[in-house]
Order: sequence, then structure tokens, then C-alpha cells
Amino acid sequence: MQHETFIDFDRIDNDGPQTYSGTYDFPVADLGRDDVVAMSPVTIDVTVSPGDAPRDYLADGTVAFTADLTCSRCLDPTPFANNSPFHLRFAPRPDGPLAETDEVEIAPDELDVEFYAERTISLRELAAEQVLLAFPMKPLCDDSCLGLCAQCGGNRNREACACETSVVDERWGALAGIREELLKKKES
Repeated sequence: MQHETFIDFDRIDNDGPQTYSGTYDFPVADLGRDDVVAMSPVTIDVTVSPGDAPRDYLADGTVAFTADLTCSRCLDPTPFANNSPFHLRFAPRPDGPLAETDEVEIAPDELDVEFYAERTISLRELAAEQVLLAFPMKPLCDDSCLGLCAQCGGNRNREACACETSVVDERWGALAGIREELLKKKES
């Protein structure tokens, strides 16, 4: 297994499938996620082979790490362990002048495609991408987490509070007066 920092497509073309591995530290602040409290080093192992089409490459690998995430309901730290496989197809970037802001329509069979412009791919960047894809959108300490009380801020998983539990959506407040007027007219 090679401990190189870049996947080199020219080497794969010349020598056949290549296996890469690496372990990387990612500062929590660099992840762009406020719900990540701490994270272990990330280990990535990937085998890259030529694909079916010219200049296409297939990558099969795993990424493993642990992290402490903040529950999106109660804000308690919750452990998260990930050891997930991934499959990608690297394809050359479509020809033509595309700006960074240009939108490109992706077909359903291209959801696992990563387009490249350079003939090398950073293993560290691939690991970072897989880490961000592995995180849950809304981390939960438990599926039945009750969250925080909207009035007193108490953690409802640990303590019951005496706050009123009926939640009124203020956007409907304008209609409340109309209802009262209709009831008065009906009584008259």
C-alpha cells in the first residue's frame, strides 16, 4: 500500500490499479460545521483503477474516524463513529469555458462522479470530502431526544419543566382577531 499524498492518474494508466492510504488531522474549525466539537484523525484507504471510458477512473475505498457532535435538539455532545465505504468515478471535466458559478446539470447516473481538471487528486481533499458527506445533517443524541424547552431552556431529557407546552405560531396571530369577530357576529 502506498503512502502518497496524491492519486496520480498517469501512474494508473501506466501501471494499472493503485492503492493509496493516509491518515490526516482536520482542525474542527476548518470543517465549516458548528456541530463538530472534536474529531479524531481520519484514515482513508482507496484503490483506484481505470474505468470503462477513456480518462475515467473508479475509486473504491473506506474512510474511518470518530467525532463528538452537538445534538441538534438538546445541544449535548454525542459520540459519532464512522467507518464507511465509498465509491466514486472520476471523469474529466466537461469541455468548454465554465466559470466557477456556472451550473451544470448532472444526470442521475452521474451522482457518484467527481469531475477533475488536473491529472492528480489530493488524497487529503478526498478524505475531507468523504468526512463531510459522512456527517449527519442534523446530529441527534437519540432519535427520541426531547430537546430544550423553548421557554426556560431546560433539557427536557433530564428534567420536566412547568412551562406551558402549547406552541402558538405567531404568524397566525392576525387571524385570531378575525375568529373572535366571527364568533361575536354569530352570537348576535
